[in-house]
Amino acid sequence: MTKLVEDIVQQRFEELFGPEFGHGKPFDRAPLVEALTALDGPNVNLPPTFHVAGTNGKGSTIAFMRAVAEAAGLSVHAFTKPHLLKLNERFLVRGEIASDEMLIGAAERVHQLAPDLTQFDAQVAVALHLFDEHYARLVLLECGMGGRDDSTNVVPWPTASIITPIGLDHQDALGATLPEIAAHKAGILRRNSPAIVAHQAEAAREVIEAEAERVGAPLFRKGVEWDAFAQKGRLIVQSEHRALDLPLPWLQGQHQIDNAGLACAAFLAPGPFTISDDAFAAGVSNARWPARLQPLTRGAFSAPIRAVGGEVWVDAGHNADAAAALARALNDMRARRGGEATAIVGLRKRKDAAAFIGAIARSVDRIIAVPLSEDHIAPQQIASLAHQLDKHASTAPSLADAMQNAAQLPAPRVLICGSFLLAAEALAAESA
Repeated sequence: MTKLVEDIVQQRFEELFGPEFGHGKPFDRAPLVEALTALDGPNVNLPPTFHVAGTNGKGSTIAFMRAVAEAAGLSVHAFTKPHLLKLNERFLVRGEIASDEMLIGAAERVHQLAPDLTQFDAQVAVALHLFDEHYARLVLLECGMGGRDDSTNVVPWPTASIITPIGLDHQDALGATLPEIAAHKAGILRRNSPAIVAHQAEAAREVIEAEAERVGAPLFRKGVEWDAFAQKGRLIVQSEHRALDLPLPWLQGQHQIDNAGLACAAFLAPGPFTISDDAFAAGVSNARWPARLQPLTRGAFSAPIRAVGGEVWVDAGHNADAAAALARALNDMRARRGGEATAIVGLRKRKDAAAFIGAIARSVDRIIAVPLSEDHIAPQQIASLAHQLDKHASTAPSLADAMQNAAQLPAPRVLICGSFLLAAEALAAESA
């Protein structure tokens, strides 16, 4: 499959620092710290910084925090991962995606000072360098993977550490069990920096609480120091000192209500910002984040489905917890509007296909498995897993073919899911 878009920034980063994955170097933060020191320490000169770790919901939570902050008149930098179509998407400088020229120039400067950095270390160095060069009131920094050993964990004193729900993912790097993974995520906690924590499974919660006590991070936990829930078509967020009555998010699904609540809680915790109720309301209702239960409503790619009265959704969720959240959202749609659901699924090799299919199968009537552009699980294997669950399943040679197959069904509800690669392909085709 050819590249979806021409990404000259990604090409230049690869020329300078090698591929983002598969560099084969053991983790060592020292080269990155040395590079940041040579850049005059942008990691220690940042404005107030929210550092975000977790398994699911990091990007959406950052999107809500950014929208709330901007509604309050605050300028925002953000570094997120992964991207959909172009590497530039990871770098938000004062609310705007960084230009090719800006990123290539910064990458070449970093390479001149530290040519042996891994590519992700270089991305972090570039982001922090650009944030230091351009003024903003708030930095939103997303961990690439884990937390304790992550390249982003070079900010000595973040204003707040935010931990989204933790689940099983990246077990090859973070450990096979939930406590092991939670230990990595909790590694971003710092003394006297509030830890705003989403609802967690007990095994993860215990690890986070123990680490917070060890380092002296004040806890701000969902269900204890704060809470958020939908009530009568509104989002209610409350802490000991304040209650917010807000519109529901535009982003779909119960999990986005949880993410919006976590984002609001980050500003309700002790910190430098005072946000008005109006800014909270505008931020929650206006936040957008691509490929998170995003409807495809106008492009030619989804037209065959729409022509038979169906609807198309795309989501980049790729682990069991994400699939479970999608299943809940699809069940809610079925309860409100009826109709059968078809999942078009593509998964990368390092993902737990059985867990993903087991979760999504609870809410769909059929599964169409497709290949990805790289290192994918064979569609026949995915279909076999669905068959074992007594689910109607088939394969298609491409996403486009799967869409044509789904269009033969009466008024289908189609969900494209399983990988950022597949989500990117769907969005690129929709806008072609």
